[in-house]
Amino acid sequence: MKSGKILFLSIVLSLTTVFFLSASGRIDSGTQAASTGVTGKISYPINTPVTITYWMNLANNVSANYSNLGLTPYGRAWQEKTGIKVDFIHPASGTSTEQFNLIIASGDLPDIMEWNWLTYPGGPENAISDGVILKLNDIIPKWAPNFREYFDAHPDMDKMIRTDNGSYYVFPFVRGDFGLLLSSGVLVRQDWLNELGLKMPETIDEWHTVLTAFRDKKNVLAPYTNYNFANVPFAYAYGVYPRAFTVGDNGKVRYDPIENGYRDYLSTFAQWYKEKLIDPDIASIAFAQVQTKMINGDAGVAVAALGSGMGVWSDAGRQINPQYTLTGAPIPVLNKGDKPTLASATYPYAGINSVAITTKAKNVEMAARLLDWNYSQDGYYFNNFGIEGESFNFINGYPTYTDIVMKNPNGLPLAQSIAVYARSQDGGPFIQDLRYLEQYYSLQEQKDAINLWVFQDMLKHIMPPITPTTQESQEFAQIMNDINTYQREMETRFILGIESIGNWDNYVSTIKQMGIDRAIEIQNAALSRYQVR
Repeated sequence: MKSGKILFLSIVLSLTTVFFLSASGRIDSGTQAASTGVTGKISYPINTPVTITYWMNLANNVSANYSNLGLTPYGRAWQEKTGIKVDFIHPASGTSTEQFNLIIASGDLPDIMEWNWLTYPGGPENAISDGVILKLNDIIPKWAPNFREYFDAHPDMDKMIRTDNGSYYVFPFVRGDFGLLLSSGVLVRQDWLNELGLKMPETIDEWHTVLTAFRDKKNVLAPYTNYNFANVPFAYAYGVYPRAFTVGDNGKVRYDPIENGYRDYLSTFAQWYKEKLIDPDIASIAFAQVQTKMINGDAGVAVAALGSGMGVWSDAGRQINPQYTLTGAPIPVLNKGDKPTLASATYPYAGINSVAITTKAKNVEMAARLLDWNYSQDGYYFNNFGIEGESFNFINGYPTYTDIVMKNPNGLPLAQSIAVYARSQDGGPFIQDLRYLEQYYSLQEQKDAINLWVFQDMLKHIMPPITPTTQESQEFAQIMNDINTYQREMETRFILGIESIGNWDNYVSTIKQMGIDRAIEIQNAALSRYQVR
């Protein structure tokens, strides 16, 4: 393995849902391509005249250089390696949800569709009962041996990708290592801390000191900025997630925006906003504006991803100031010595970038064979690293990107050069490999941040991929549509000081009157069913 390994080995070895690699770097026996005698095993390429129509959102890292995934080396090679032709269909940028809904309503379905089917109205079971997608339980044993072998070897992962009724419904995107479950956090200008003689802040009080120094001594108008109220690690210090249902210490679901810890977080942010420690544009700012402020030195702290945030901003910032340095800050806590209990993490399977076979598929076997290849050993390395001998080579067993990726001759940014050859950067129906990320994170500060943010029980309070029933989903959506609108409006009003935090009880009472207890009951029922799958 290369040096600079991101993960703590002890953490990796203790998590049963993680995708494991052998010492040689090759997939272990539980994840290799179907062995002799496995039902449905065939040789690739198949060389069939069938063409599969594949509807999917075209990732920004691809659309920056190609109008269609089929034009990329990845798209061409996937068809060559499987022997199955693919007609990729992409909605126009920014219209994917609208176009998805229109296609579903029209009934004019492609063969396969890449989507987060957990978000389908009524959930995946409803998508099956509505006649939109196929239940895969009979399809997988016949035509998806690689898929079956991987998930047979990983029962905790298998539990995530089926419904409470036991229905398999997608070829999923799975983050195959603990270090892939978290990619964002609080970033701070380390060069400013050094210049002002400040230590890295850990507690809320220490953060107040740092932000005050940035305001007074660096003369910035936005010491802290953030474009996403749903991702605020400062709330973790108070034991709550912004805008989220979570699993409490008692194993029951709760709605954090009505917890007292949420009140305390809002009270702190309201005070910081009043003291001009928070961006005056915080209520309306977009990512592009946050990026500009962080690069130009108009802000010193932000919440962002390590790639599109730390990586991009560091490169751009050093063009202006060679001393520019961003560092990942520890997850904030209230008291010195406290250990964080919450993190900006996701489950290995979160529903995104997963592919279902529709009821209008012209050749179900070839659709399944196409997708199943991705879970073979060859498909695994191809989707993560691209074409061996061109975009990567094995060096001492480690799949290493070549210079055509790492030093792209056309000057493409690393995220885009990876996307030309592989889908590891953007996701798709395959198992993601940590070693892509080890090479994508070129800065030591990025790798240090992952080590800083990852901890043993970081999934403990996060809701798993539950699947409420159709009736539950409909009722839940009706309740939460109104609550979400009200909660987000009041959240902003509290922080901006328009609404006094003294009105907290009225706020909680209103949300209860809107039906939050019933919404929690629905979530608890779905969680209970998930736990006994």
